Amino acid sequence: MNRRRHIVGSIGSFGLCGLSSVGGVLGGALAWPAPLQAADAADPARTPWPRGQATPGLDLPTWEGPAWRLADARGQVVVINFWASWCEPCRTELPSLELLAQRHVDDRVQVITVNHRETDAAVRRYLAAEPLSLPVLRDRDGAASRAWGARVFPTTVVVDRKGHAAFSVVGEIDWAGAAPRRWLRELL
Repeated sequence: MNRRRHIVGSIGSFGLCGLSSVGGVLGGALAWPAPLQAADAADPARTPWPRGQATPGLDLPTWEGPAWRLADARGQVVVINFWASWCEPCRTELPSLELLAQRHVDDRVQVITVNHRETDAAVRRYLAAEPLSLPVLRDRDGAASRAWGARVFPTTVVVDRKGHAAFSVVGEIDWAGAAPRRWLRELL
């Protein structure tokens, strides 16, 4: 029982979605939502992109506009957030990503969101209730999420100005925190 409580507490503290297999193993004891991580304690949330692993391409349609291509964003730092409207931690994190985009508009930092496998109706309902100023890309079949290693939501991958994935963050964090600001400064 103590091990179960420790695992549940650890998972819950990161604010993750998409852990149905863990929930099944633990008897559905996961409690959501968890508070936003400050991400200030020795970079616990940031994982360097694996050495030797190529950066996947990204070419997806936007919600209401032309396709968006990562190759066209060369020369910019790109923050790619994989999310779903059913994911409470995703919904909690999106406003801090909007603030990140606003704060770095002059630094050539582009923040995009990739919606994972939701219907047009689900995305439309969410955006009607919670409008986003960020581009919303549609990963209708989940192939982009898989290619980028997004198995848990939210997952955010940051790509440097040369087009190489630098690091990923699994779970929600406050992108206005000191650690995320430092991570981006390293790439500017």
